[in-house]
Amino acid sequence: MKFSVAVLPALLAPSTARSIFGGDAQKAITHNDDLKIPGESPLEHCPDRKSEGFIEINSVDLVPNPPAAGKELVIKANGTVKKTIEEGAYIDLVVKYGLIRLLKTRADLCEQMGEVDLKCPVEPGDRVITKTVELPKEIPPGTYNVEADVFTRDGERITCLTASVKFNLPGMDFLGGEL
Repeated sequence: MKFSVAVLPALLAPSTARSIFGGDAQKAITHNDDLKIPGESPLEHCPDRKSEGFIEINSVDLVPNPPAAGKELVIKANGTVKKTIEEGAYIDLVVKYGLIRLLKTRADLCEQMGEVDLKCPVEPGDRVITKTVELPKEIPPGTYNVEADVFTRDGERITCLTASVKFNLPGMDFLGGEL
């Protein structure tokens, strides 16, 4: 399995967490167990790109899982970098609310790695990261989907990850949380 310890900040750091995590009562959605990243999180490999890349995942855990609005989220991940990640690597990030695209951007991977105290170049070897994020309270209920496709400066795929999280209206779990 492939995993980028450096892409987690792009999926879960404060700048992105505002868009994809929150709500008082939400449930993680897992679409395909074959693509699921080991651990307690909604992260999966991109369906058509599972075997690509050069980072091996061991696990990703979110505490709590599912995340809760206005609370701290602790992200714990470990994996193995198999090739050096150098300056110029980037993330193509798409965040959707249901079918509505909220964000489509390209971010510098090395800058994002600063969120977990890593810096480029990242040499091959085992990596363990822990990141605490304060989640905002104001996130509309619904399903949020994110895809982070990560590349070297030369366009070689490092990894591709997706996450899907459903946020319910607070106190409305008995109705399925959405109106």
